Amino acid sequence: MKAYVFPGQGAQFPGMGKELYDNSPEAKALMDKANDILGFNITEIMFGGSPEDLKATRVTQPAIFIHSAALALCTPGLPAPDMVGGHSLGEFSALVASGAVSFEDGLKLVAIRANEMQKCCEKVPGTMAAIIGLPTETVEQICEKTEGIVIAANYNCDGQIVISGQNDAVLAACEACKQAGAKRALPLAVSGAFHSPLMEPARAELAKAIEATLIKAPRCPIYQNVTAAAETDPACIKENLLKQLTSPVRWTQSIKNMIAAGADEFTELGPGTVLQGLVKRISGAEGIEVAINGLS
Repeated sequence: MKAYVFPGQGAQFPGMGKELYDNSPEAKALMDKANDILGFNITEIMFGGSPEDLKATRVTQPAIFIHSAALALCTPGLPAPDMVGGHSLGEFSALVASGAVSFEDGLKLVAIRANEMQKCCEKVPGTMAAIIGLPTETVEQICEKTEGIVIAANYNCDGQIVISGQNDAVLAACEACKQAGAKRALPLAVSGAFHSPLMEPARAELAKAIEATLIKAPRCPIYQNVTAAAETDPACIKENLLKQLTSPVRWTQSIKNMIAAGADEFTELGPGTVLQGLVKRISGAEGIEVAINGLS
């Protein structure tokens, strides 16, 4: 069974989507439409911007969504997926690929999400860090004991957890993780504390946007970050999209659940190869061989 997975923030790179734009009239039309919807020329930034230009949340999230969704909608001969999932922002791309949301509505949602999250980043400084080589329970316990706001935010694979929260709290948790035996505790080059309570101020505007958006029953199950479970009910999908803002990304369990449901071929659609590596590590830890591909 075919599973399509879609990357989130951090997968961007200068030149992303340019080859697709140049070689697919359908993708070109979609990306040109995206410029009109957003009210600025995002393809100019995607194709010719610097890494710093692409780093701003209000740019990064729509750019990755546009690239990923265009691949899903415009790649000739691409078979229909049996299930889909997306890492954080990638969940919105997955919804488009499953037919639950239109490209236009998905982009509008992503733009609102990105702008509101950008405001949170500017109002309340925060950061994230990758903890490598510690058991999940140890990282969670350290976060609970650390003064200030810091939580386990991304369960990427066994032995790789991303923590998120206030700057001082994240740094203190990193030191505690090192002392507990972590191989690495690496601060990430991000603009805020995503998937933490520090994103709570973005909830109101995103809630209004999600509620106003037509979300249909998807053609195949979507494994959502909040539950790591297959969802097909539009009301549940909407609820989980909003919860995702301040809740952890349960990627490890999502992939395990997809494999348990019969997925034996994973294809990452979008910039980068991060998810291919994570799927390989998760499936390998389960002792299961799956085919892993990428379209970018």
